[in-house]
Amino acid sequence: MLPRLVFFLLLVCCGGAAAAAANARPCVSPDSARAYPFCDATLSIPARARSLVSLLTLDEKIAQLSNTAGGVPRLGVPPYQWWSESLHGLADNGPGVNFSSGPVRAATAFPQVILSTAAFNRSLWRAVAQAVATEALGMHSAGQAGLTYWAPNINIFRDPRWGRGQETSGEDPAVAAAYSLEYVKGFQGDFGEEGRIRLSACCKHYTAYDMEKWEGFSRYTFNAKVNAQDLEDSYQPPFKTCIQEARASCLMCAYNQVNGVPMCAHKDLLQKARDEWGFQGYITSDCDAVAIIHENQTYTSSDEDSIAIVLKAGMDINCGSFLVRHTKSAIEKGKIQEEDIDRALFNLFSVQLRLGIFDKPRDNHLGPNNVCTKEHRELAAEAVKQGAVLLKNDYSFLPLKRSEIRHVAIIGPSANDPYAMGGDYTGVPCSPTTFLKGMQAYVTQTTFSAGCKDVPCNSTELFGEAVEAAKRADIVVVVAGLNLTEEREDFDRVSLLLPGKQMDLIHTVVSVTKKPIVLVLLGGGPVDVSFAKQDPRIASILWLGYPGEVGGQVLPEILFGQYNPGGKLPITWYPESFTAIPMTDMNMRADPSRGYPGRTYRFYTGDVVYGFGYGLSYSKYSYSILSAPKKISVSHSSVPDVISRKPAYTRSDGLDFVQIEDIASCESLVFAVRIAVSNHGKMDGSHAVLLFARSKSSVPGSPVKQLVGFERAHTAAGSASNVEITVDPCKHMSAANPEGRRVLLLGAHVLTVGDEEFELLIEA
Repeated sequence: MLPRLVFFLLLVCCGGAAAAAANARPCVSPDSARAYPFCDATLSIPARARSLVSLLTLDEKIAQLSNTAGGVPRLGVPPYQWWSESLHGLADNGPGVNFSSGPVRAATAFPQVILSTAAFNRSLWRAVAQAVATEALGMHSAGQAGLTYWAPNINIFRDPRWGRGQETSGEDPAVAAAYSLEYVKGFQGDFGEEGRIRLSACCKHYTAYDMEKWEGFSRYTFNAKVNAQDLEDSYQPPFKTCIQEARASCLMCAYNQVNGVPMCAHKDLLQKARDEWGFQGYITSDCDAVAIIHENQTYTSSDEDSIAIVLKAGMDINCGSFLVRHTKSAIEKGKIQEEDIDRALFNLFSVQLRLGIFDKPRDNHLGPNNVCTKEHRELAAEAVKQGAVLLKNDYSFLPLKRSEIRHVAIIGPSANDPYAMGGDYTGVPCSPTTFLKGMQAYVTQTTFSAGCKDVPCNSTELFGEAVEAAKRADIVVVVAGLNLTEEREDFDRVSLLLPGKQMDLIHTVVSVTKKPIVLVLLGGGPVDVSFAKQDPRIASILWLGYPGEVGGQVLPEILFGQYNPGGKLPITWYPESFTAIPMTDMNMRADPSRGYPGRTYRFYTGDVVYGFGYGLSYSKYSYSILSAPKKISVSHSSVPDVISRKPAYTRSDGLDFVQIEDIASCESLVFAVRIAVSNHGKMDGSHAVLLFARSKSSVPGSPVKQLVGFERAHTAAGSASNVEITVDPCKHMSAANPEGRRVLLLGAHVLTVGDEEFELLIEA
């Protein structure tokens, strides 16, 4: 296997040419349909795809099995680069996006996904995806990007140390599912004819992938041991929604094994996506994920066996050159048949045809002028504002009064670093604004001190400079937390504390300031800041995740009250003691017999620094449930095999439940909850309203509580507004039993929003 850096450089050198060549379309000539049936637009997409496959030689077919797909000059088919990235803006992590040549040299860097998620605003998520798609099409028209993108990352943020948790939409599978729906719908678009799409989005990384490198374990060889219960109600729901409801056109299989089987060779799980969820698209490996099956995981005895097992399992394309190099040998040795390749190519060409790659472009009105627009920058700023989470605000210290502050000191190595705010999978931002630059626009006398040489902060050498700056200022803002030296792809954290001597820096600064300080935290993963939570000299704590290119602009707008924060944490913030739990333990549910506290707010039984869904505002809100059903009745299916057996909802311990698969109509159970939101503050505010549910029955393995719905509410100062949240009990109030079947507990349930509670009876 090529060293990964060499492998990537090879892809980059070839990828730009492939992306540019993709704009050469073989079916634009009036005579092309007569020459080649795959160009005949009157035929169905499946018929066209089969026609194209039938025209290729074996060598031409094999050349298609890489992300850097070869062209077929004799048919006018250009080479194509499948790998482009668009997690929170166009990024050149993949070779399909090229900022180094051509008219487009930058793209809007939206906030990292974990921060946008904290807004709990579906329409915002979709708007960001649509904006990224517009920029992708603009770059494509300039020959600088492809049409197939490997985003979103919809793995759940299971462990707080995970380096890529920042790329996800948090720890709740329902939130991750909702985010995937909005991202894919917004990004792919829908032309309403034969499944045609503007761009292709990819659900990754399938499945139970959430560890990079920890204490000798590596994502490339890790065997995730996942029980059927957790697989069903924690790991799989985002992928099911991304495929079944969002209709994503790509699925990426992960590096890791699941219960001893490499994911790209896991036929049961790959076929589940097609057979049960109706997946119509292509399945790609993560990069080098096929090569490692033999070379690193030693799951197969030869390279050819690895190729056979992934193609027969349902994988279609390999990121890397492994299949291109070894597939012919696999055929010669009888490991696979040419028909196995044809099946994969049918899926690949079907997606290309749905994208219109061979035909006249549909979005040719988009170009470089649609990238880095004022509207997209404003949208990025809105995403930061809505996602920002106020964790502490003693004595209403914030918002600051601009008229009373003449001198601000902003301290921390990230405060004047535009690249600290991007997070993983960030491209070239259009016009990044640092926190220092943003603060200077608000307060003329602004002093900056790094305090630490860098984010790892392994020295006190610059503390004295920070102390002098803090002494002179009216207000001190310390920017602390994480960056990509602490958490990133292929790198997990080992501690939840602030890196190095950052805590010492904060203690040193607060000891000399005139007033309490404001602490701004960057980073995707949670940080144990119990010391700051308890220290009265730290009046306010604001979490900004990775805010992207507009972070510096937005920070003073929030601090000075131009915007009233209202985001909520999409992840639990655990104490440092949680790091005693191995990252390799995939169990979600608590197990008191072995001192295991469980994971995520749904099952975790230990102490927290800040809980999932926590977040303050400058206003105080209260809630009242205006209407919701007091009782819903579940009728089970009347099919003969259900009638003939013992009712599904009877338990030997007297507790009742019904299996979701036995419910006659889940649609008939869906209900609405109307909530009045009162703003008791002096500022208008927009904030996330989260509705939870819990069963009053104490059933081992059931969630402590779970989110059943959310909406963003805007409420004027001193008044009230109403929001309506739709609840699907089958989807959001159910959980899996030990056999991996989803069940809905009967009996009393409690709906909660804020301090308000409402009891609901579910009966059969």
